[in-house]
Parts: sequence; C-alpha cells; structure tokens
Amino acid sequence: MRNSRLMVQGAAVLALGMLAAGCASIKDHRGYIMDEALVATVQPGVDNKLSVERTLGRPTFISQYGKQTWYYVAMNTGQKPFTRPKTASQSILVIDFDGRGNVASMSREGMEKVARLSPESDKTDTLGRDRSFFQDLFGNIGAVGAVPGGGPAGAPGGTGPNGS
Repeated sequence: MRNSRLMVQGAAVLALGMLAAGCASIKDHRGYIMDEALVATVQPGVDNKLSVERTLGRPTFISQYGKQTWYYVAMNTGQKPFTRPKTASQSILVIDFDGRGNVASMSREGMEKVARLSPESDKTDTLGRDRSFFQDLFGNIGAVGAVPGGGPAGAPGGTGPNGS
C-alpha cells in the first residue's frame, strides 16, 4: 500500500514537471553571429569590400540603390507556447563604402529599427461599390442571359461583329 502511494506521488510529481517544461519559452537566434573581435578589426579608410568579406563573411543584405552599404543583421527572438515569435534583441552592423569600394564608415543600430507589422485585419478595403451580402447574392438575378440592347433572346443586339 505504501509503495503504491509513493509511486502515485512520484508519477504526479513527474507529470507536473513535464507540464511545467512544456510551458517554457523558446529562445532562438536568427541571422549573423557577431564576433566582436572580428568586427573590431574592420577599420574605415583601411579595409575594402574584399577584406571585409574575408573577415566578416557575406553580409545579410546589400543596398541596391544609393550608397554602397552592407548590413549584417543579428536577431534574438523569444516565443511563448502557442504564440508567434517576438524580437527580444536586435543588432545591425552597417558598413558604408565609398565609390572606390573602401570602408567609409561603420555604425550599429538596434531595436529602434524593428517594425511591428500586422498584415491581418477583419476587412480588406477595395475599390468600387460598397454592397451588402444580399446585394452580392441576389444582384445578378435577371442579368444572366439578358441580351445587350434589349432585343429578343438570340438576336444580335450590339454593333460588334458578334452582336455584342
């Protein structure tokens, strides 16, 4: 009797532990892994694109317009059970190059560049008439099979080559 009671209590404690572990948040790192020692070796006016690429690797993003800029993006996210991941911290290393491909400047940016977008909504705006459900449902009654121009069915009613 005593052994079975201990086994039941042990199973209950184990089950509670497993349930508590299932509620733990998930932490993840996305993007570039910054090595501060390597980043510190890149010097404006000394390094060029080739030396930066050999030191830091390929950038996460390269600007397509305007100044020649490389972006190295690192992001740490956290996710609670049954929710979407949220950005916990972010670091962006921005390297600007001059016209000859030499490093002109380096800067760092962080969470101030994170934009929260919510593409989901209850309603999608469209151009055109604002009609109710029943107008959409019954709006074509009488229009199907109607002849343009009001002539008898089967007779050409328009000025086009096929009567349209």
